[in-house]
Formats: sequence, structure tokens, C-alpha cells
Amino acid sequence: MPDVSLSRLAFAGAPVALACLTGPDRRIAAANPALGALLGLAAGDLVGRTIAEIEHPHGPATDPDLSGDGCWRRADGSPVRVRLRAGAEQDGVRIVAVEAIAEAATARAEQTRLALASAGLGEWSWSPADGRVVLSDRAAAILGQPAGATPAWAALQQAVGRDDLERVRATVQDAVAKAIPYAVEMRFRRAGDGQEAWISARGQATWAPDGTLTGMIGVLQDITAREASRRALHDREQRLRVATTVAALGIFEWHVLDDQSLWENERMWEIFGRRPQDGTISMREFFRSVVHPEDKAGFRAAVAAALHSDGVLHATARIRRPTDGPAKDPAAEVWRTIEMAGRFERDGPAGLPQRLIGVVADITDRRLAEERQSLLIRELHHRVKNTLATVQAIVGSTARTASSIDSFYEAFVGRIMSLAHTHSVLTEDVWQTASLRGLLENELRPYADGEMGPGTGGRIDLDGPAVDLPSEVAVPIGMAIHELTTNAAKYGALSNRAGQVRIRWSVEPGDDRPRLRFHWRESGGPAGAPPTRQGFGSRLLQRVLTTQVQAEVAIDYAPGGLTLTMLAPLPARNAALNPLATL
Repeated sequence: MPDVSLSRLAFAGAPVALACLTGPDRRIAAANPALGALLGLAAGDLVGRTIAEIEHPHGPATDPDLSGDGCWRRADGSPVRVRLRAGAEQDGVRIVAVEAIAEAATARAEQTRLALASAGLGEWSWSPADGRVVLSDRAAAILGQPAGATPAWAALQQAVGRDDLERVRATVQDAVAKAIPYAVEMRFRRAGDGQEAWISARGQATWAPDGTLTGMIGVLQDITAREASRRALHDREQRLRVATTVAALGIFEWHVLDDQSLWENERMWEIFGRRPQDGTISMREFFRSVVHPEDKAGFRAAVAAALHSDGVLHATARIRRPTDGPAKDPAAEVWRTIEMAGRFERDGPAGLPQRLIGVVADITDRRLAEERQSLLIRELHHRVKNTLATVQAIVGSTARTASSIDSFYEAFVGRIMSLAHTHSVLTEDVWQTASLRGLLENELRPYADGEMGPGTGGRIDLDGPAVDLPSEVAVPIGMAIHELTTNAAKYGALSNRAGQVRIRWSVEPGDDRPRLRFHWRESGGPAGAPPTRQGFGSRLLQRVLTTQVQAEVAIDYAPGGLTLTMLAPLPARNAALNPLATL
């Protein structure tokens, strides 16, 4: 009895809060005054209560082994953080020492909780004993749960997006196996309003000294707004990338201070004729070996103007671009014209420029097309003036030589149709040229009695290589062929059934350009004689060919048939008039 009395006195007078617990539900059989003072109750009021009844609903659950930290509820409902140390069980009774965690630590924990809440983070903990998740008020609000809710993890899984659940499980299992923290993002359907939100969850497993998993703790954050912004940014980037791809624009960044460039898409490599393994080009290298020497000053001036104004750069220059030829071979390089637009970013309103963000376009084809268009317009003006002058000459000369309205009409229409045909051939041809054989066949086909090739025995015998006549000589030569054909049909070899026309031509070298040798010979027609007066056809053959074509023309009105020989220089074809020219 003295021993029992002494034990009771020691239990009651101990400065440390003590409790005697019995049964599987850890019910309080006795509590000393120090424990009552800690919880704001009389010691006798605690007798008969279970540990679960005095735990605070928003705190972590007390460890089943009655060790570690917990959170209990005072009489006024406020929480008190406690640390438990349990003695060995004797006769179904365990004495547990309860120590209040220092107020400073509690204050720090509260400050941490407030800091987490202000950052939009909510705390959570999971216990494998009952499979429930304890949520702070902020965490509960994030998940759409009521304050103080402790939902089962199995129930929360039902709200996780179907495509995300397996990924989340795999990440958590891997982290638990490796004893490392984890972080996952998932779609989650809130319990309150059914709205889908994006949740970021971070957590870490907790372990007992013997390595047993005792639970998990972590934080939650609602990242719906951030995810929406990220997706919107991604969509804008995709639209920008599609637009720049369709427009064939290269995207780049140039960091001014360290003179380093970053090329954002494949088009930049294509424009400069480089491969990723070659690396990008610094601005120093750009000016030293890429920009055309004649364009360096203008490009530098554009950069300086952008730096001293609103930072917007717009510049054009020719750049040296390697082709697929041998390395360092000048013949394996081409000059391309680029257009660059961008804006300098500064480290402050009046600070130094940090980087240039911009786009580059290869405008070589556009420039060439503009030059070709300008040249074609000048060519058109020149051709229209010549055509109008030719039509005027046709009208005047035909009127002077015609004996009647019908003869005027017949001669005038024939000459205009020949002129129109030649222009049609020139317009349809890519190079703005006309085939000499084509012009001859068009005029002589009505008089041919079969094939017009050499040795066929037909009335028309054409023999010569393929010759394309540039526009400036095609029109007068075409008119000359028409006049020769018309004259042969009226007075020469084509005016009866027995006559023949034999035409030969060749191209021979000249002093500065090749020359066309053209020979027209008639036979089998009425006996020829020189004309008694000079009509338009004669003037055309004698003057127009000499003036416009700079040809040497010789005509022989022999009794056996007319013979014409022409030696004409061929102008060089203008490559700019060819829209199919390769660059």
C-alpha cells in the first residue's frame, strides 16, 4: 500500500503531463493535474475519453504507437501541439508522457501555415492506417471540400482526370520506393461545383525508425490560371510558328553583350545555308564575312538608327550563302538578298540594349521578280511603240500600192494577221522568243502539198537548225517572211502548181555575237523580173530588215525565180525576262 500511495502521489504531483491509457481504443483511465492544465480541464474530466476524442480535427493524427508529435484540442477548442512518449505496457496499461511543444515552435508552425496559405498552398497528410487524407482549410478549398473534411484517398482518386491517374500513381510509387519527394500536376474535378481544375501536388513519405511507412505529408496548389496562361502562350507560339513557316520567315535572338545569336526555327538555317552542327552566326561574323561589302554601311546605319530611336530595326542586305558545291569554293557560293526586322529589348527605359528579337526573310526571288516586271514593262512600252509604227507604215504603204478597196483590205488584213501571229508566239513563249521554223511553217503551210522537211519532194523545203529569235528581231523577220510568202503566192513560185520554195538557214559565229544566215529561193514559177515600182514589201525587205535587224540583205529577181539572202546578227537573250531562271 505505501508503494501504491507513493506511486499515486508521484503520478499526481509530476510536473509532466501524464495519462494512463487502456484498451485498443486508447481510453484514458487516469490523468494527472498537469495534463488537465495543459488541456484546460480538470484531470477527472479527461477520464473515460479516448485519444481520438481529444485530437484536434485539423491536426495530424496521433501515432498508434503513442510516439511522435500530435495535435490535441484544448477546452476552448484551440489546438495544442504535443509530443508523446509511451512507456511499456503493463497489465494492459500504458503510461504516456505528454509534453507541449514550445510556443515558439507552435508560432513558427503557424507562421509557416500562414505563409503557405498566402502562397496559395494548402497542407495535407495521409495515414495508411485509415486511408484518409487530412486537409487544411486552404487545401480543402482547393479541392472543393468542406473545411475539416478528411476524405478517403480512394474517393479522391475518382476525381482525378482519367488520363492523369496512372501517371500520378506511377510517380508516387517511384518516389516512395526511392524515398524521395515527388511533384505531380493533374486535372481534378472539384467536389463542390464539379468544375475541372489543374492541381499541383507535392509530397513526401514519412517513415518509422524501423523503416515502416507511416504516412505522407505535402502541399497542394491550384494552378488552373497558370495552366490556362501556359496553354494560351503555347497556342500563340504555335500560331506564330505556323505563320512564320507559311511566310518562310526565320526567327532569331541576338544577345548584344556577349554577341551570341539563337536561331529559333529551321528556316534560319536554310536562309544562311548552314547546318546546326555549323553553329549560328555572331553579329561580328555577320559583318565580317557574310554581308556584301557594298551593303555593310547601310546595314550598320540601320542598326545605329534603331538603337538611337525606338529600337525597331528594319534593314536589307545581300548575304553570302554557300551552296552544295566544294567548301571554300567561290563558285559554290551565291548572293542572296535578305530583309531583317526586329526590336531591341533594353534592361530599363534608358538602359543598355540586351537583345534583338526579330525575323529574317529571303527576298531574292521577290527582288528579281520586281526587276523582271520593271524590265518587262519597259519591253512592253518599246514593243507597243514599234508595233504602232509598223501598223502606221502598213496602212500608208498598203494604201499607196492598192488598186482597189478589196486589194487594200486583202493586203492589209494579211499583214496585220502576220504581225499578230508573231506577237502571239512571242507572248506565249517563256523566253519572249519566236521559233524561226515556226514562223515559216505558219506562213507556208497553206501552200504545202505534204511534209515541209528537206528531201521530201514537196513544194516547200525547209532545212535548218532550231533557232529562237529574240523579240526585237522576231517581229521584222516575221513580217519579211509574210511579205516573201505573199509575193510568191501572187507573182512567184506559189502562184502555180509547179513552183517550189526552198529555204535554208544556219547560225554562224560573228565578231561579237552569232549571225543568222537565211536563204530563200523560188523555182518553177512564172519568169521573174524586177518590180517596176517599189511597194511596201520591197521597202520592208530592203529597209526594215536593214534598220531594225541590222541585216545584210541581197535580193535577186532572176528569171528562174526570186532569191533572197540575209545575214543578220542575233541579239543575246535577256536572262531577266525568263521567269523560270534558276537563282
